[in-house]
Amino acid sequence: MFRFLLNVLWLVTGGIWLALSYLLFGLLACIFIVTIPIGVASFRMASYALWPFGRTVVETPRSGAMSAVANVIWFVVAGLGIAVTHVTTAAAQAVTIIGIPLAIANIKMLPITMFPFGKRIVKKGSLPPGSQPLLSI
Repeated sequence: MFRFLLNVLWLVTGGIWLALSYLLFGLLACIFIVTIPIGVASFRMASYALWPFGRTVVETPRSGAMSAVANVIWFVVAGLGIAVTHVTTAAAQAVTIIGIPLAIANIKMLPITMFPFGKRIVKKGSLPPGSQPLLSI
């Protein structure tokens, strides 16, 4: 119940705008055939930015050089800009006492926002055996 309440507060205080920014970039990335994987990653991040509490991020096994190249492209084209939106949203959320946990969650999302490839978003209860979460909100 507490996660649901946090997710609703998150949605109202900026989560919808963050998710829309990811969706917009995902649509732009899907225009070209070569950048469709980047668009798909953006849609995955939009889902996470829309409803983050109760989910966690884990490393994807066997992610190699292509993930590193995609992360560099992502960072230059979208990651840095979307990270700025996360920081400004966190600053606005931190103004109130109720918004402080949301602001902390926003800042915790920065690493996956800037480098999403080679990572997977899963529900907290369904972590693969032996894996450690990279990010847990």
